[in-house]
Amino acid sequence: MSCGGVHGSAQFAELERYMSSLPLEENPERKRGFLIQSLHRAQNIFGYLPPEVQKFVADRLGLHVSEVYGVISFYSYFTDQPVGRYKINVCAGTACFVKGSAKVLDEFKRYLGIREGETTGDGKFFLGALRCVGACSLAPVVMVNDRVYGNVTAKMVPDIINDCAD
Repeated sequence: MSCGGVHGSAQFAELERYMSSLPLEENPERKRGFLIQSLHRAQNIFGYLPPEVQKFVADRLGLHVSEVYGVISFYSYFTDQPVGRYKINVCAGTACFVKGSAKVLDEFKRYLGIREGETTGDGKFFLGALRCVGACSLAPVVMVNDRVYGNVTAKMVPDIINDCAD
């Protein structure tokens, strides 16, 4: 596997160390069972799952790349596109929607000048929507990376963005 291009060999080496630690040889039929956790690790290392990473994971698990891509495209957590350093996700679940998450999402779009699923030109912010984050009592909810903001209103958007200041 070529380690050149956008991604450094250190990242591939880290992923290789992780995948080498999995008991893949014990039961070859179980390899598919390691796919999701391997993709989680790969996305944590690379920030997203570009084609060369998908191929690397597929090769190590003895799967076809289409199986790997099928999992990536099914689960909203995974992305095959680069995302900003701050991943802003507005919950679009029923409780959040009823309490105004659409207005919050619209304000993030306006404030950042991007659409849902896009990253700002400086690579700092990604804006997305999630089906449900499981924090309905705090609706509407916004997640920035691993931080949860509850009872969010459109007026809070600038403060949330400012929390991300370097």
